[in-house]
Amino acid sequence: MPSLLSVEHRDRSVLLTLDRPERRNALSVALRDQLSDALDAVVDDDAAKVVVITGSGSAFCAGFDLDEFERADRDPGFAEALWASSDRYHATLASCPLPTIAAVNGPAIAGGFDLAVLCDLRVASTAARFAHPERAFGEVVYGPLCDLVGGALARELTMGGREISAEEALGMHLVASVVEPADLPGEVAAVVARVCVAPREVLVRLKAKALRRAGIGPGGASLDR
Repeated sequence: MPSLLSVEHRDRSVLLTLDRPERRNALSVALRDQLSDALDAVVDDDAAKVVVITGSGSAFCAGFDLDEFERADRDPGFAEALWASSDRYHATLASCPLPTIAAVNGPAIAGGFDLAVLCDLRVASTAARFAHPERAFGEVVYGPLCDLVGGALARELTMGGREISAEEALGMHLVASVVEPADLPGEVAAVVARVCVAPREVLVRLKAKALRRAGIGPGGASLDR
């Protein structure tokens, strides 16, 4: 299986880059599994204090790979694998014991929006935008978004189909800062440096408190969130 995820160990952080630029970093089963594996491995990396997730090319993430849903309609065995992969991925990302930062370099659409929301912190470039077009044909992951922006805005972004720019996301406190694309790596590095002032064990305890407060535990079906 070719690598669809770049893993770079840096001083005190791990950078995970979705690497399917030709598909706008759509989350195939293989990519979800590789991302889940990488997040699991972070637990055993005592040098890591924070995980950064970003996309290659012009997009952050276009969501789940829709071609695979068409295949799942024809192949019950693949459908079972697809949903098992989805459930594992969402649970692993949401419950990662270290702080996670989404470096949203471009559009975060559908499941890509969820990916950003399931991270603890979000930094965006001016090229980012956020939308849930999958609401036209399926359910949307709702709870974590509601926790961040409140029920009224979460309903606008899901049921209401509202698409927002990076600047609008900043106004909602969905993202912490918005910078020009060329400045995104530096902005992310500054956030990483601030996070890493705390000892790893303190960050782990803080993250555990945040997860308990949000009611996030292991397991569970993706679309129940």
